[in-house]
Amino acid sequence: MTLELTESLVAGAIDHAILKPEFTRADVDRELDIAAEWGVFSVCVRPSDVAYASARLAGTGVAVGTVIGFPHGTTSTAAKVAELRQAAEDGATEFDMVVHIGALRGGEDERVVEDIRAVVAAAEGAVTKVILETSLLDEEQIARGSRLTERGGATFVKTSTGFAGGGATVPHVTLMRSSVGPAVQVKASGGVRGLDGAAAMLAAGATRLGTSASATILGELRARLAGGAATGAEDASSY
Repeated sequence: MTLELTESLVAGAIDHAILKPEFTRADVDRELDIAAEWGVFSVCVRPSDVAYASARLAGTGVAVGTVIGFPHGTTSTAAKVAELRQAAEDGATEFDMVVHIGALRGGEDERVVEDIRAVVAAAEGAVTKVILETSLLDEEQIARGSRLTERGGATFVKTSTGFAGGGATVPHVTLMRSSVGPAVQVKASGGVRGLDGAAAMLAAGATRLGTSASATILGELRARLAGGAATGAEDASSY
């Protein structure tokens, strides 16, 4: 089965990442404008930028998301909940929390689930994504972390922060997809920098892409479509 890529499909899968700690307000403005120009699904901004991004993107149709417990996941559950509530008040509608990586690696499954459940409960039905940081995990830990994400009630399980020296891979996305039921979606994030990589992640079962290369990906797709080249990927998803 071939997944035919259109600009609306790919743009609608992108969370445009604006998370670099060194970004100035001018840098943030530039990235917000890119997101609006290309009509991506959402931006994922630093918590301190949520209110500003929400105001700047008002009326564009681009949603505003943010990160929780980023990038290490080791803040307390209470701190994660407080961070989410402040972000929601500031206008965020999606929340990407980092799992407690050490607890996951150490087999403290109930601690991991309780942390996720508390954040999901605080989100009050809004979209929640749990970042596993796959570059720091083995396959058993990735599969188990995906299942714990499902137990915790999150909407998505996500590969990476992009700040731990590794990012999404097709085998990891495939493993995550096969480890959870159809109600849980998969987000591929970290190292998705071109159209071919984005297409491979979508074909492997990801339904959302975290990337700072939105203009590159969508520009490549637009050029290929304009040139009449077939653009698609073999559908490797499990549903």
